[in-house]
Amino acid sequence: MKVTGLNRRHLVNYVTAVFASMMFSVATHAEHPANQVSADAKVFIVEPADGAIVPATFTVKFGASNVDIVPAGVVQENAGHHHLLIDVDELPALNAPLPATNQIIHFGKAQTETEITLAPGTHSLQLVLGNFAHVPHATPVISKKITITVEE
Repeated sequence: MKVTGLNRRHLVNYVTAVFASMMFSVATHAEHPANQVSADAKVFIVEPADGAIVPATFTVKFGASNVDIVPAGVVQENAGHHHLLIDVDELPALNAPLPATNQIIHFGKAQTETEITLAPGTHSLQLVLGNFAHVPHATPVISKKITITVEE
């Protein structure tokens, strides 16, 4: 049977919705191995240091201990990838995929550093580890929030 026009679009939308629902269900199920991390898993910002004064464009280096950093889509216990929160006052929902915004940057290729450009002034930086589907783990792994000052 050939599907065309609206029927085909509805079918594609339906299949996409079913797949997304399955992924979300697996991603948020606390018992799923991909949502489990070691009790001593940590993420942290290696550079810049808390309180640093930096130029407008600078490198942020991410660190992790007792957890594997893997690309998004890799379903693995005790593993995930970084999300950098910039000037986020309240953490986003930790039981759903982290949104990709100008303030929540995804590093789904398992990157461990990035170069960013910020306006002059005081800014905060923080890391949240996400599982294969960008959902924080059952026990969220969140870094200390640091404050930096961007030079004028």
